[in-house]
Amino acid sequence: MIDIRDVSKTFLLHNQGDAAIPVMQGATLAVECGECVALIGASGAGKSTLMRMIYGNYLAASGVIMVGETDVAAAQPREILELRRSVLGYVSQFLRVVPRVPTLDVVMEPLLATGTPVEQARARADELLTRLNIPQTLWGLSPTTFSGGEQQRVNIARGFAYDYPALLLDEPTASLDAANRETVLSLIEEAKARGAAIIGIFHDETARERVCDRVVDVSAFTPKAVA
Repeated sequence: MIDIRDVSKTFLLHNQGDAAIPVMQGATLAVECGECVALIGASGAGKSTLMRMIYGNYLAASGVIMVGETDVAAAQPREILELRRSVLGYVSQFLRVVPRVPTLDVVMEPLLATGTPVEQARARADELLTRLNIPQTLWGLSPTTFSGGEQQRVNIARGFAYDYPALLLDEPTASLDAANRETVLSLIEEAKARGAAIIGIFHDETARERVCDRVVDVSAFTPKAVA
């Protein structure tokens, strides 16, 4: 489902005479349906960089990044937008939404974008917000007014609302209390059971051992000159 082959990335520092800084070279990784792979490595090793290339936020300098039938490394912007709509979900650490949009609508949006009937989308959003302990009195309010922990849980609800065939998870259990952490791990297990291919950054070792099938140390893809 996700097939990464010989991917490299170089950052150009335009404010420093276009200096080229190679940050990744030869990254190769495959993730099958129903499998969860954890990216590990020291801070700065390239975990987030690789995730952003898979999602299309960063352009790879070379190589192939297949997600389903789409090569993200060579795709046009419209192809990447379509991929994100129906194939590849991304649960980041931070909630980014349009201000004043109610929480319920934020969680429903990925479902409505793929043609899910409104009542079905609302029922799924209700279920997830309830499971993640977001009080119903808050559902009609914008999550931009919520605490950091509440925003994180709304972000998780939104990311798991639609059954994406592939998922990217950036520290999904960070800063969660025990009850909400358990819910998130259960959601990951449910996604695996339905066949989702998942790549995640898990600094929580216990969580990683529970839901991840294997780990990949991205330090192996760090160019020797910057290692």
